Amino acid sequence: MARQPPPPSVHAAILLFLLSLSGAIKIPMDLSQPPTITKQSVKDHIVDPRDNILIECEAKGNPAPSFHWTRNSRFFNIAKDPRVSMRRKSGTLVIDFRSGGRPEEYEGEYQCFARNKFGTALSNRIRLQVSKSPLWPKENLDPVVVQEGAPLTLQCNPPPGLPSPVIFWMSSSMEPITQDKRVSQGHNGDLYFSNVMLQDMQTDYSCNARFHFTHTIQQKNAFTLKVLTNNPYNDSSLRNHPDMYSARGVAERTPSFMYPQGTASSQMVLRGTDLLLECIASGVPTPDIAWYKKGGDLPSDKAKFENFNKALRITNVSEEDSGEYFCLASNKMGSIRHTISVRVKAAPYWLDEPKNLILAPGEDGRLVCRANGNPKPTVQWMVNGEPLQSAPPNPNREVAGDTIIFRDTQISSRAVYQCNTSNEHGYLLANAFVSVLDVPPRMLSPRNQLIRVILYNRTRLDCPFFGSPIPTLRWFKNGQGSNLDGGNYHVYENGSLEIKMIRKEDQGIYTCVATNILGKAENQVRLEVKDPTRIYRMPEDQVAKRGTTVQLECRVKHDPSLKLMVSWLKDDEPLYIGNRMKKEDDSLTIFGVAERDQGSYTCVASTELDQDLAKAYLTVLGRPDRPRDLELTDLAERSVRLTWIPGDDNNSPITDYVVQFEEDQFQPGVWHDHSKFPGSVNSAILQLSPYVNYQFRVIAINEVGSSHPSLPSERYRTSGAPPESNPADVKGEGTRKNNMEITWTPMNATSAFGPNLRYIVKWRRRETRETWNNATVWGSRYVVGQTPVYVPYEIRVQAENDFGKGPEPDTVIGYSGEDLPSAPRRFRVRQPNLETINLEWDHPEHPNGILIGYTLKYVAFNGTKLGKQIVENFSPNQTKFTMQRADPVSRYRFTLSARTQVGSGEAVTEESPAPPNEAYTNNQADIATQGWFIGLMCAIALLVLILLIVCFIKRSRGGKYPVREKKDVPLGPEDPKEEDGSFDYSDEDNKPLQGSQTSLDGTIKQQESDDSLVDYGEGGEGQFNEDGSFIGQYTVKKDKEETEGNESSEATSPVNAIYSLA
Repeated sequence: MARQPPPPSVHAAILLFLLSLSGAIKIPMDLSQPPTITKQSVKDHIVDPRDNILIECEAKGNPAPSFHWTRNSRFFNIAKDPRVSMRRKSGTLVIDFRSGGRPEEYEGEYQCFARNKFGTALSNRIRLQVSKSPLWPKENLDPVVVQEGAPLTLQCNPPPGLPSPVIFWMSSSMEPITQDKRVSQGHNGDLYFSNVMLQDMQTDYSCNARFHFTHTIQQKNAFTLKVLTNNPYNDSSLRNHPDMYSARGVAERTPSFMYPQGTASSQMVLRGTDLLLECIASGVPTPDIAWYKKGGDLPSDKAKFENFNKALRITNVSEEDSGEYFCLASNKMGSIRHTISVRVKAAPYWLDEPKNLILAPGEDGRLVCRANGNPKPTVQWMVNGEPLQSAPPNPNREVAGDTIIFRDTQISSRAVYQCNTSNEHGYLLANAFVSVLDVPPRMLSPRNQLIRVILYNRTRLDCPFFGSPIPTLRWFKNGQGSNLDGGNYHVYENGSLEIKMIRKEDQGIYTCVATNILGKAENQVRLEVKDPTRIYRMPEDQVAKRGTTVQLECRVKHDPSLKLMVSWLKDDEPLYIGNRMKKEDDSLTIFGVAERDQGSYTCVASTELDQDLAKAYLTVLGRPDRPRDLELTDLAERSVRLTWIPGDDNNSPITDYVVQFEEDQFQPGVWHDHSKFPGSVNSAILQLSPYVNYQFRVIAINEVGSSHPSLPSERYRTSGAPPESNPADVKGEGTRKNNMEITWTPMNATSAFGPNLRYIVKWRRRETRETWNNATVWGSRYVVGQTPVYVPYEIRVQAENDFGKGPEPDTVIGYSGEDLPSAPRRFRVRQPNLETINLEWDHPEHPNGILIGYTLKYVAFNGTKLGKQIVENFSPNQTKFTMQRADPVSRYRFTLSARTQVGSGEAVTEESPAPPNEAYTNNQADIATQGWFIGLMCAIALLVLILLIVCFIKRSRGGKYPVREKKDVPLGPEDPKEEDGSFDYSDEDNKPLQGSQTSLDGTIKQQESDDSLVDYGEGGEGQFNEDGSFIGQYTVKKDKEETEGNESSEATSPVNAIYSLA
């Protein structure tokens, strides 16, 4: 954020203003005056032969001057040549070639004469030349034979053109010749090789000349090089090798100068032009060039180096730039010096140019003509185009070297004088007239002008006037007071009044009065003072990321009587407001900032009287520019050094460099990341793999993003070796139930290490110790057939190339193909209450693969009515499921199957138990809660118990014997029956007693103890002899989980209670 000084245009206006104040008073055009040249062609006038020729000459005077020309110092009769005409009211010559003619016939030196009755003015001597672009002479060029490492100069020798053509070198196919410090073009157009290398033979070399006026390019026949070498193999990887020359068997040499030759030379340059010094040296390695000035430093503000430091240019040479300069050419073998003595000469240049002289009769005056140059120029005076010595004598005129003095001038002294100053390097010609007039004062500007000015500014009030003798001028304010001069006021010779700093009280009416002996004249100027325009809130410097929005403020205060206009500049040029920008009265908004938006933004607040500027700089953080000039050095078998030149970071520091590589064998054109380095380095050692033809590129990274990749480096190939690793991700998986597909990730170019990369695949069944099967594969898969279903295999995959095998591979376990699994085992359905159903199962006996889950399908049914089927999927580890019933009446049918990746296997189906009658269950629940019912049931139970006891006693009297005596197998100690080994039995019918409980599945179950004889029978039904002994074998009680899985708990029956009492 900064308030800016006035722009250059303001400074230029101030300079012109000061020059106008110090200039001579001009004669109004309505008064008689001698001619003055106002426009003329340049001294060396080169024209295009295809166009008509114009030689300009214009002049003013009163009366209007007439014109004539000389050609080669002789009168040029225009009327006699039909091709030549002169423009009306002008002396400009037009030579027309539309009807034929050769422009070369009109070459020569022309001079224009403008004449009226008061004198004659002369133009410069104009040298007319026609532009030439001659053809290149036909020539047959033999091949240029040169030894590798030797210097070479290919001469251009262009045809002489006017002006001199621009020279450049290309191949015959119009490809530019790449130039560097080894190969470059000299100022004379020749192409210099400090040392020739074998790769220079890859193209031919043609010199081209471009001619300015005709816009044509002439091409010389091409040179063909034949390089003799000790090493015919052109390995591009050696091109940037630090010991490139020794690697190619080229002998190293100390430098020697190809241009200029020798140890010393001299050069002359004219003051005001450019000095160009040049030193081109040969040598192996290519020499470096450095420049020095003897006894001082090079002028840093004017000196610059060109052509890879082989040329030194000093602009706008002055006498101080003369002296001795020397160039130093050096390489590791030595150095040499060439000294150039520079002499600065000068064509004439003005110290005091003569100016028009206006005198009244009887006044004195002088004309001064002072010039300098090297050598010192001579001065020659002329009057009306004739040497002063040949002019009629004038007693009022005296010549004193470079000055003419006039005393007591009269009307007859009116004339135009020419001062011609010249030396061997050029000439200057100036016209100055002497006008003798007798004119009273007169004002030359409009009357009663209004001048509006800004407070505190410097202001000029003009009052142009004329009179002879020259009038005196005085200024007054508001028609009163003394003459305004001194202090805050200053009056110039031409009548302008300068007010150094305007204040509010300076507002008013100013009167200027011009007076001489013949009278006086006056004029008035009204001055209004306005408040300045000021930016009170200036735009601020900002840093923005690409794509964001930026707002630059610019708030302005100005005089309300003046119209304000706010505009914006970017980099000091008018800003184009595109669709990404929005300009308001007090701000500028930029949407979606891009890199091109970076720069300085200047708010220009202006009125018709003044302006104020405020500048801010917008820094856009962008992605870095691509690195460039990649170079490979330190070439080794498994490494190389890569060096690059960083690109512009675009205001965001580079944090990292990513080096990528590409190889042309396995994946040509595909780039891979090789390594990453900090942003502070630009050179790194890269570790390489065998048998890879590498090409590298570099990407720069900053906070904003990544640069475009650099241009690729040259290629570098490493030698081969056996693989040092084996393929990764080796797997064995079946794609069918009777096969196994062995796959792996193929090795890339950096791990192949040699040609013909292949893989040795081995396999055998695990834990069988059978011999290894093997196969050689060129791809990345192999299928083993005729395998059992889902059995494990040991697998090995080893890499091999033409240089040998890789290391012993690791053993990987794979499996042959899977099949459908068998049904889940022991599928059980339990119903603990009327709201839920519990399902349990065991894993299949034959999974035939990796179980990926279970699928349960179930549907509710009630008689013949079916509900909607529901499908549940379970993980392979889940073996239980609880389902919430939708209603207590419906039953459910469940189908369960296991899944492998092949699909679902054999299913098992079970149904839920039948639910009880809903009305009966509800009625039973209601009665069971009544007190009278509970008492009644207790009495009945007691009566039944007594009856059973009585019955038991009676039967016992009929016979009781130990069961063990009748059985073949004794009871085990764990048998939970009577300790004495006898059994008590109940009625053979085994009818359920009244009051026994109803099971949850709606059936009335027999009340029994845990020691029921049924549990020991094979058929579930016991048989007795007439004496009450147990007939048949009995077994130990079966697993209750199998036989009682769906039974609910029941109360102990009275029979069991009697057994326990017996």
